[in-house]
Formats: sequence, C-alpha cells, structure tokens
Amino acid sequence: MSANLTSDTVDVLIVGAGISGIAAAYYLKTRCPQLTWTIVEGRDAIGGTWDFFRYPGLRSDSDMFTLGYRFRPWRGQDAIADGASILQYLKDTAREFGIDRRIRFNQRVRRVSWSSDEALWTVDIERGGEELQIRCNFLFMCTGYYRYDGGYTPSWPGMDQFSGLIVHPQAWGGRGQDADRGDPDYAGKRVIVIGSGATAVTIAPALAREAKHVTMLQRSPSYVVSMPARDDQVNRLRGRLPERLVNWLARWKMILFGIYYYRKARVHPRETREIILGGIRGIMGPDYDVERHFGPAYKPWDQRVCVAPDADLFGAIKDGKVTMVTDHIERFVEAGLQLRSGEILPADIIVTATGMRMRIMDGVEMIVDGQVVELGDTLSYKGLMYSNIPNLASAFGYTNASWTLKCELICEYVCRLLNYMRRRGYRQCAPRLAAGSLASEPMIDFTSGYVQRARDELPKQGSQPPWRVYQNYVKDLLMMRYGKIDDDVMEFRR
Repeated sequence: MSANLTSDTVDVLIVGAGISGIAAAYYLKTRCPQLTWTIVEGRDAIGGTWDFFRYPGLRSDSDMFTLGYRFRPWRGQDAIADGASILQYLKDTAREFGIDRRIRFNQRVRRVSWSSDEALWTVDIERGGEELQIRCNFLFMCTGYYRYDGGYTPSWPGMDQFSGLIVHPQAWGGRGQDADRGDPDYAGKRVIVIGSGATAVTIAPALAREAKHVTMLQRSPSYVVSMPARDDQVNRLRGRLPERLVNWLARWKMILFGIYYYRKARVHPRETREIILGGIRGIMGPDYDVERHFGPAYKPWDQRVCVAPDADLFGAIKDGKVTMVTDHIERFVEAGLQLRSGEILPADIIVTATGMRMRIMDGVEMIVDGQVVELGDTLSYKGLMYSNIPNLASAFGYTNASWTLKCELICEYVCRLLNYMRRRGYRQCAPRLAAGSLASEPMIDFTSGYVQRARDELPKQGSQPPWRVYQNYVKDLLMMRYGKIDDDVMEFRR
C-alpha cells in the first residue's frame, strides 16, 4: 500500500450504490440502528445500472411494482418505466432516507481479506491515485453481476473493413474505451442491430424513431411478449382505495402472476410457446413468418423472456421501420454485413447488442485467512452467502422476476442474521460445507451466452436446501423472513 494510506472501521460495509446497495442501506438503518455502516461506490454517481447505461430506449423489463422497493412503492403511472425515471426514483429514495449522505464515491474495492483472529475484513480501496483501507466486521456486496469496463462483442472477419461505425450499447453516454468519440448520430442513418436479447429488443424500436431504417439481425430468435406500458387496472384504483392497499395489491398481483407464468412455462413449455407465438401472430397477421423470427429452438425461460411494452417492436416492424433478419454473419464488408445466405445488409452504423460480461462481486480479489478464494469453487447458501466464507453476503436478484424482489429479501435476512449475532455475542458466522459432501450444479440454469461464458467463475448450487437457489419469491420469503437463522449449516463463533 502507498504512504498515503488511510483507514477506519465500521460494523458493515456496503459495496455499491445501485438498486441493491440503497436497499441494503435502508434495511440496516431501520432494522439495525445500533450498527455503523457506510457505502463505497466505485463510480461518481448513485444508481448503478440505471446511471451507467445510456443507450436509446433504456427501460425496465420488469414491472415497477416489483422492481420498485417494498418500503417505498413506485407511484408513477407507467408500469414499464424508462431509465431516467428509474434513476430519479433511486436518487429520491436515497435522499428521502438520508442514504445519499453515507456514500463514499469514486472508491473502487480491489481486494478484501478476512482475518478470523480479528473477526474483521480489511478492504483495500483505490481512489484516484490514493489507496485506502476500510475494516469491517461484515461485508455486504451489492455490485450487480456484470462488468462496467465493456460489453461482450464477438470477433467477426472483416470488422476492420467496415467503413461505418461499430458501437456496443454499453458504450453509449461516454462509456467504454471509445468514449471520446461521443454518441453515434443515427438520425437518417441505416442501422443494423446485432442481437436478439433484451437490449436488442429495447434499442431497435427506439433507434427506429430517428434512423432511416433499422435491421435487427439475429442468429437465433428470443421469446418476446407484449406488455402494456401502463397498468390501467392499478391506475383506476388510485384515488379510490387507500394508497398503501393499492400498492400492496399491485405488487402481489405481479408476484403471483410471475410465479404462475414461470411455473406454467416450465411444466407446459409447448403450450406456453404456442401462447407466446399466438400472441405475436395476432399482432403481426397471418403473412408474417413468426416461427422464423420469434420461435426459438429452446423452451420458454431457458433464457429470459423479453418484453415489448405496448408491442413497440412489433409495431415498428409493421410500420416498415424495423426489419427482422434471422441469419448468420459471414463477414463484415465495407458497406455493411455479408450473411451466410450471401445477402449483403447495408449499414452506416452497426450496434453490437451481443450481450454483457458477467462478473460477480466486480472481480474483487478475496482472501480468507491467507488463502485466495475462487467463487467458482463455492456453493451458494440461500442465494446470498457462500460456503466457508465468513461474514459476507451478496445481493443477487431473480432471473425470472424483478431483481429487487430477491434483493430486498436478502437485505431483510442479513439484518436478521446480524441482530441474531449481536444478541448472542457472536462475531463470526459462516455456512460450512465439507469438501465433496454435496453434488453441485450451476447456480444459474440459463442457456444464455452471457451466463455460459461466465459459468466457471460463478458460484454453484447444491441439490437441496439451504444450498439450493430457488427462483420463487414465496419460497424465499418463507425461508428468509421466517426460517431459522441457526440451522445445521451456519456456524457461529464468538
């Protein structure tokens, strides 16, 4: 460490000031008032994902009744909200509860080291050219699940021959290595969006409002469902019923619908597939090749289902502003892309909406009692802690529902755990697992490329609780809010 090292100590250190970090701070403040805590944020702004991403059309793909916090319900008219509105909601929440005054910005965690003798984490932080240390008894990682330093772009032959601009959505808004060139001017331009996931489904109709034409090129399709941007049923209840009751009804309506829909998709995949494709046929008409462009080879929810609010993507296709092309890229050429079929797609700008790069806990180096820990070698305990790692939790949301639902349950559980330890005089806790005692499998069972690329780095899950990761809010609620803290797995020490 450098000579300008400074250090202090808190009970709990929260890493990350995004949607999870704000929730963690709220629950610690209200449920563990006797504990000291602070937030360190690697960037210079609050909001995490919702501040970082700036590409056109940025919005939620979960309803705001569940993406918003339970302790501060979403009051906007839109159930599917744009990125700017979500960011403002997060800022307002942090300000209302005084959380914004407890954030240390531009402090990026590089390494964390646990000492069982001291029952403390030593957290090495970089702030510009300065190196800092913070020590804490409990570490709460709220850093999301992808890398901020760049999205995933495959390497295709001839990319250097293309005469136009190639840009990844993650680079919009002055992000990434090409930040100095500014955002692409796509007005009146021919744009190709490569990809079929949530980002491509979002950005294509947004670009089409100003572009000359947008082609959405996909190697294989994704499931896309239309959802009203506004929930008229909920909005009609506002003013007629008490606000608290309306918020409760709206939230549980979406929770239960999501559980039912996911369960139906897993138990009856063929029927669910036909319902999804039938809905698209009803919008696009009998002459459109729905099977080719919107009929994936995989089952529903083997990958996340994309949302088109108010059928915006389908409307842009029908209006001739967006063209779907399902084919493979042979190579880039000067004028655009040459496909395997031989067709050349002309373009002035090519947007590579080809995915993110996952990285749990922001790639922080972790050492426990002098031994380097690889998260890929651990098992997830209740979806928030990791085998044999003491006094550490991380917020990781659902893959089949809104991120916030799971994160709030995790925050509640962490507070229960910390209060349990304080009352009994414990300083350390760790979920213990003997080597080879339980078969493991991937923590996330998605076939999506971004998950598969990071598979070896991600923690695993076991075949039975508490090592099993459930994608079910009701099961998790019962386990985390009402389940035993002192189970047969968690080891406590004074």
